[in-house]
Amino acid sequence: MSDTTAHAGQKQTHGFQAEVKQLLQLMIHSLYSNKEIFLRELVSNASDAADKLRFLALSDSSLYGEDGELKVRISLDEKARTITIIDNGIGMDQADVVSHLGTIAKSGTKEFFSQLSGDQSKDSKLIGQFGVGFYSAFIVADKVTVRTRKAGLAADAAIEWESAGEGDYTLTPITKDSRGTEIVLHLREGEDEFLSRWKVESIVTKYSDHISIPVEMWQEGTPEREEDGEKIPATAGQFKAVNKATALWTRDKSDISDEEYQEFYKHISHDWNEPLSWSHNKVEGNSNYTSLLYVPKKAPFDMWNREAKHGLKLYVQRVFIMDDAEQFMPSYLRFIKGVLDSSDLPLNVSREILQDNKVSQSLRKGCSSRALKMLEKLAKDTEQYQSFWNEFGQVLKEGPAEDQANKEQIAGLLRFASTHNEGSEQSVALADYVGRMKEGQDEIYFLVADSYEAAKHSPHLEVFRKKGLEVLLLSDRIDEWLIQHLAEFDGKKLRSVAKGGLDLSKLDDEETKQAQQQTEEAFASVVERFKAALGEQVKDVKVSHRLTDSPACVVTDEYDMSTQMIKLMESVGQKVPEVKPIFELNPEHQLVKHIADEQDEGRFKQWAEVLFEQALLAERGSLKNPASFVTRLNSLLLSLAK
Repeated sequence: MSDTTAHAGQKQTHGFQAEVKQLLQLMIHSLYSNKEIFLRELVSNASDAADKLRFLALSDSSLYGEDGELKVRISLDEKARTITIIDNGIGMDQADVVSHLGTIAKSGTKEFFSQLSGDQSKDSKLIGQFGVGFYSAFIVADKVTVRTRKAGLAADAAIEWESAGEGDYTLTPITKDSRGTEIVLHLREGEDEFLSRWKVESIVTKYSDHISIPVEMWQEGTPEREEDGEKIPATAGQFKAVNKATALWTRDKSDISDEEYQEFYKHISHDWNEPLSWSHNKVEGNSNYTSLLYVPKKAPFDMWNREAKHGLKLYVQRVFIMDDAEQFMPSYLRFIKGVLDSSDLPLNVSREILQDNKVSQSLRKGCSSRALKMLEKLAKDTEQYQSFWNEFGQVLKEGPAEDQANKEQIAGLLRFASTHNEGSEQSVALADYVGRMKEGQDEIYFLVADSYEAAKHSPHLEVFRKKGLEVLLLSDRIDEWLIQHLAEFDGKKLRSVAKGGLDLSKLDDEETKQAQQQTEEAFASVVERFKAALGEQVKDVKVSHRLTDSPACVVTDEYDMSTQMIKLMESVGQKVPEVKPIFELNPEHQLVKHIADEQDEGRFKQWAEVLFEQALLAERGSLKNPASFVTRLNSLLLSLAK
């Protein structure tokens, strides 16, 4: 039975937002094999509506009215072929209805739809990451009617929304005697299985056992009967809860199955996939709280959108306070989903209080610690952790800059590509690197480049390959920023192989050191000629002990800004001071020997500049004036051809 009355002659027709129309079609076709999730989503929405009313009623108890017991009711009508889901939560006014049911408010939707391929299997997984929500009703229904009234508004302020899930929807003002929302699904042909009480009850038990309000279904009464000579009186029909209706995080861990944990994750995250891992903890002492944290399997499509909300669901003494409470989870752990229930925060807590409250700072510290321990546990399974790293590794790399207190712990969770491994997969832990260090090696060597291929073929690696020294190959955009805040690990300094102060002499024998010194002395006059030819273009010219196959390379001085950092700063519009490179020459290379023998100073200068610009091109990927480089090179090639 509906408690609504329509106002005649006031129906309005509205067109769907373009993305909604696209999503509705994808729902119907891509998610057809997972039809039953529509009920999970609608019950979850009803639960959220109850949570929001409970929170608002903290400051205005009149919102409850005469109906203080929050619940969800599901009714089946075989004759009309409808399923009705009714809640007495916060409800919606007309603006809410248009916002929630006519548009997709999430930022980044265009990027999301651009990733869809037309492949049902792939698309259904991607839609799961997006969160199907209310629109999943159209998987099984060819028409959906929503009647809703916002708590605190008069009976005649209700609104009816109706759509066949195609191009438009209608809005009609109605009278509704009670607050909350009633959703009527008019089932498509062939969906009669969802008119079975047993089927619907099993879906609710499977997906919604954990939510904190009862989900009720009508149970028929029984007539008066006689059993074993005893007369048993008739019972009246009534609505009865078909779920446990106990907030899952408040139960003992020993009483919760893996399946229940997984379904609760899907409830709070609207994610299609099961989580990779979770951690459920009850803390008593200086702070009293319960946390249930999850690591997702897949990154959300809008993870890099800084405007996208993230954070935990916050409850205080089991009363819902807010979604996306970002104060309790640092930005580098923004992929963590979960629930935090505190006994120490005031029930009327505001976002402003959370920013400065010592209790909230303690909770943030505790939640961060739990999340990192969960990742450390996950890291013991190499395959599982690699899957996690491929999805969330670049986000975790923000950690050392953001969380100084846990820097060493975060560093232990980082993974990198390395010359030790074939391929570009980032799978080398710093602890593994340290375990493989050569005798006498006291630094961790790394190289930052624009791409893995550029790093792998860099001339800076030549001497390291010769000496059998491992080098970490960093090519993510954030890597240069990471290195600025990660100076050492396990007492070992991180050293860039592209810096001028690199000294590998401690790994050389005495004979090698003497040979290098003699080479430098013998080549001193050639170095001076290069300095004169290049002038202000370079900070210095030196004999290189890092090159074996390349004629020359450029490096930055020990305390100058690196090439990659300059590129990073310029990419965000920051002006950077000019940094002059140090030019290193390989005296054993035939091209360098040929140039050294050149007696014509004009030709020598041309050769020196070509060699220098060639090294700059290898290091930076571009030149300020490529045309002059090409002109000089062509001139020299022409002279050689004569």
